[in-house]
Amino acid sequence: MCHYAYDSLCHKQIQWMKRIMAKKILITGASGLLGRDCLSAFFHDPEWTTLGLAYSRAGSNLRKIDLTDAKQVNDVIKEFKPTVILHAAAERRPDVVEEQEEKTKNINVDATKNLCDLANEVGAYILFISTDYVFDGTKAPYKPTDKPNPLNKYGLSKAEGERVVMESNPRNIVMRVPVLYGVVERLDESAVTVLFSKVKDPSKPAEMNHYERRYPTSCSDLADAIKILIESRVENPELTGYFHWSGTQMMTKYDMALAMAELFGIPTNHIVADTKPATGAPRPFDCQLECSRMESLGATKRTPFKVGIKAALEKFYP
Repeated sequence: MCHYAYDSLCHKQIQWMKRIMAKKILITGASGLLGRDCLSAFFHDPEWTTLGLAYSRAGSNLRKIDLTDAKQVNDVIKEFKPTVILHAAAERRPDVVEEQEEKTKNINVDATKNLCDLANEVGAYILFISTDYVFDGTKAPYKPTDKPNPLNKYGLSKAEGERVVMESNPRNIVMRVPVLYGVVERLDESAVTVLFSKVKDPSKPAEMNHYERRYPTSCSDLADAIKILIESRVENPELTGYFHWSGTQMMTKYDMALAMAELFGIPTNHIVADTKPATGAPRPFDCQLECSRMESLGATKRTPFKVGIKAALEKFYP
C-alpha cells in the first residue's frame, strides 16, 4: 500500500474514532414521556454510549438520581463523562408550578445550573428541553431568535432555565417544543392524552377548551429530531443556540377530543366547546413555533395527529 493510501486510511480511522468517542449521552428525565423515546433512540444505536437518569420511576435500565442533590449529580457525571447532556427533566405542569414555585425553581432552574457547571467541567454541552410557553402567544409564528415573554410561572421558570444554559456556555443548545403526547403509562402523563379520560365516558358532560391554539407533537417524532440535531452537532460543532421543533396541525383541546372520539367510534354529544380562555395559570393564545432551522438539518417527520394519538390510546379503550 502506498504511503498516500495508508495515510488516508489512518486519517479516516482517526476521524471515525473521534466520532465514536464523542458519542456519550446522558439523558435526564429518562423515565418521562419524552425521555423514554429519546433513551430508546440512542440506546438502540451501537455508536452511542447512553445513560438514562430518573428518580420516581427509575427502572432497572436507569440510574436513580435526585437532580436536586448536587453530590449525586456530580458523582454520576464525573464517572460517566458524557459529551452531551440531554436535559429533559422538568416540572412542566403550569397549574402545579403556580402552587409550588420554590420546588419548581429547584428542578427547572437550580438543577439546570448545576448540570451546566458540571458539563463545563467534563467538556460536555447541554441540550436543554424548553417550551413554547416562554412566549406570550400574541405574535405567532415564533422564530428561535424571538425574545421570550412568558405569561405564567412555568414559562418564567423555563425562560430562566434557558438564560442559565446559554450564559453558562454559548455552545449549549436550547430546544423549544409545544405540548407533547406519545405512548403513555397513564392517561394523565400528557396534557393531550388526559383528555381521553373524559372523552371515553359519554355519560358525563366533558367541557373542552376551544380557545387556545395548540400544536400537539409526537414524542417519537421529537426524539428523532433531537437525534438528528445531536448527530449533526458531532459533524458540525457550530450548531449551537436556539432551535424549535413542533407538529404543524393547529388544534384546540376541543378539536383533539373530537378527533379521539371519532377514532374510537365514541359519541360526541357530551363533548362541549368552551370558547373562553382557560382558567388557572394564564395560557398563551397561539405559540406556533417556526422550525426551519431544524428542517434544514433533515428533521421533517411529523406523524399525523390521528395516527399518533390512536397508537397512544388503544390500550385504554374499551
